[in-house]
Amino acid sequence: MASSAPRYARAFAEVVESDRLDASEVERQMRDFSETLAGSNELREVLENPSIEMAGKLRVLDGIATRIVMFFQVRNFIAVIVEHHRLAELDEILTEYKLVVDEHAGATEARITSAHPMNAEDRAQLEEQIAKLAGARVRARYARTPRCLAVRWWRSVRRSTTDRCAPSCSSSSRGW
Repeated sequence: MASSAPRYARAFAEVVESDRLDASEVERQMRDFSETLAGSNELREVLENPSIEMAGKLRVLDGIATRIVMFFQVRNFIAVIVEHHRLAELDEILTEYKLVVDEHAGATEARITSAHPMNAEDRAQLEEQIAKLAGARVRARYARTPRCLAVRWWRSVRRSTTDRCAPSCSSSSRGW
């Protein structure tokens, strides 16, 4: 069965855009809720328990929304996810949301792994080349591994990826 995460992410991105919310702040609030949920088995059990009425779940959600400070649109979106029994897909929805927002902004995320530290000039040149290849503005994240230079970027919600690894890279060093 195909995931419904892309559909939920696109719908929520439309709400965020139409209400002119700060997309990065929305993402932070969603991530904060996701981390709160991951840190509490009791919370997950309450929100996923079909024997607990939705009104009770909403009171719990309202308490969390007040504590971590979230836009009412974020609170309402999480309520929809809970009501539609999609809480298990929350992290996937958040990932898809980020991709949709990046696509609308003409941006792409790149993960760059190198064997040695890169100075600011090298990073800027590499990001410029990736932007040309990807056809989008690049938001880069860097990591180091002993024997590899790899670049992976996401170009759309479909997650087109490209790896460029040196021949000496072992297949185990390509993991993300």
